[in-house]
Amino acid sequence: MGKVTKLKLAVLISGGGSNLQAIIDACNAPDYPAEIVLVFSNQLDAGGLERGRKADIRAEAISHKGYPGGREAYDNAVSTLIEESGADLVVLAGYLRLVSESFVTRWKDKLINIHPSLLPSFKGLGVHQAALDAGVKFAGCTVHYVVPEVDSGPIIAQAVVPVLPGDDAGKLAQRILKQEHRIYPQVIRWIAEGRVSVDAKGIVTVADAPKADFAEINPALEPG
Repeated sequence: MGKVTKLKLAVLISGGGSNLQAIIDACNAPDYPAEIVLVFSNQLDAGGLERGRKADIRAEAISHKGYPGGREAYDNAVSTLIEESGADLVVLAGYLRLVSESFVTRWKDKLINIHPSLLPSFKGLGVHQAALDAGVKFAGCTVHYVVPEVDSGPIIAQAVVPVLPGDDAGKLAQRILKQEHRIYPQVIRWIAEGRVSVDAKGIVTVADAPKADFAEINPALEPG
């Protein structure tokens, strides 16, 4: 029996890379259908770069500050790196930089992001405090395809986190982050298995997804 071809991932980060680590851990399982071929950061000192190197993954960084030619030229350089790596899917995992429309177009349907709110609510930055200020009873995270409009692409999956009495932005962020670490590797598995499709209205369907899959990534549905 021949070797199974795995989906090749380029993971883009700006910081410590905790979601990157969750994906690295998932990829270490023999039956996981994806592998990371590139870790990239726009911050030269991003902690996640070392996570990649420790896992024997190519890790590269290019500072965006003062890059000749501006955003378009910078994103073109990033795209070139991704293409050279052979990646099939670009995974934004705490990449705190808006990508250009040309970058989104180049990687259309091959570019995903995780956002720490239940989109379409609370787009952009400062979302944990915004959720608390709005008095919502549930928060969470969303994995979605990236489109030119920020945090507006087709939603693939979400995980729900209750807002508890006494929460501040930090406590809520940590509880949501724990679910990000669960949901992102699961979505990548679905994509690698060819189970994710998007219709003309931008509605995502995951084929043959057992209810247990959704319960596992949606703790609000779990008993107890």
